[in-house]
Amino acid sequence: MKTKIFTLLLLLGLVGMATMIGSANAAPLLTIGSSSGDVWDLQYRLKTLDFYTEPLDGVYGSQTKAAVAKFQKAYGISADGISGTKTWNILKKHTLNINEMDILAKVIYSESRGEPYVGQVAVGAVVMNRIQSSQFPDNINEVVFQKGAFTAVSDGQYWLTPNQTAYLAALDAVRGWDPTNHSIYYFNPDTATSAWIWSRPQNLKIGKHIFAS
Repeated sequence: MKTKIFTLLLLLGLVGMATMIGSANAAPLLTIGSSSGDVWDLQYRLKTLDFYTEPLDGVYGSQTKAAVAKFQKAYGISADGISGTKTWNILKKHTLNINEMDILAKVIYSESRGEPYVGQVAVGAVVMNRIQSSQFPDNINEVVFQKGAFTAVSDGQYWLTPNQTAYLAALDAVRGWDPTNHSIYYFNPDTATSAWIWSRPQNLKIGKHIFAS
């Protein structure tokens, strides 16, 4: 686990911060003066989107408030710099905490490790699109472990150890790179046996995968 956390921190230039990892459960209200693992989690999420550029310190200071306000403005909510329920709900749909990033990297690696890099990002983008879609659960754990959702979960390959490329692809997908044109499904036409998946509107093919809506 420490190696995975180190990789995630390394990708964001945050080596040395592993001991400050906070809770996955966000506090309902964070503002100037707040100090907790939830603030660390908030800063980490904002860091993945490049809204927060300072070192992670778990303290809700003026730089954190400014980063929150930038995020709020970008996502169309009142830019007051306070992390309340609405801000957290949107943040959780468009970002992942450090442990959830590990889940995404595992999906990417187990489902698409033989694909070109853009194809690996595309698999990550499908996961993020599902989190944001009303057709699926609103968190990565339920999306990934939904029965029958991913072959690699069903056959056990999900538990393979991801490489750094998978983590890079996960970070790019979280940052909003979506090569799939908003797809929420993908399949390999050479191995797919489901008639239903063939009925989905197809958007494009990347590597061996067809991406569909």
